[in-house]
Amino acid sequence: MIYKFRVILDNEEDILRDIAISSQDSLEDLHNTIVNAFGFDGLEAASFYKCDDEWNQDEEEIPLFDTGDIPGQMKVMADYTLEDILDKENRKIIYVYDFMNMWSFLVELAAVEEAEIGATYPDVLFSHGIVPEVAGALDFSADEDDIFGDYEDDYDEEDMDLFDGDDSFEDMSYDF
Repeated sequence: MIYKFRVILDNEEDILRDIAISSQDSLEDLHNTIVNAFGFDGLEAASFYKCDDEWNQDEEEIPLFDTGDIPGQMKVMADYTLEDILDKENRKIIYVYDFMNMWSFLVELAAVEEAEIGATYPDVLFSHGIVPEVAGALDFSADEDDIFGDYEDDYDEEDMDLFDGDDSFEDMSYDF
């Protein structure tokens, strides 16, 4: 089976890659595919983290290299196939590359399909956005004189209910 992923760089701009890879490939293979798809050199440490449907990170780290006190005791990316970690109920994982710069990615299994005849896997199916020079280039600060901006008097509790009454997300389906 082929797993199709959407990999989104956690960044202010929309930067994503759609990747197709065999379900029998390892997390290390997925790591290498992500590194290549986003144009990194692959020389930095990285880890995957399991998470729930709300992207809340699990405590369990799956590193690229064994960093445990006793060599061989810790399971690493090469020890897991994709189908060991991901399935219809568990579709999301978090990927962190280069812990000094903290490139963070949201990785979601979008579809499981039969391999296409003549196709080569892994494969980058779609690419959108250019990776910035610096990770985490998010700027959440406001100007000193613009803490509330022109909208201070317009704020009410209904503004916090962005999706109230919107059932459009409940009808989403996945090809499994």
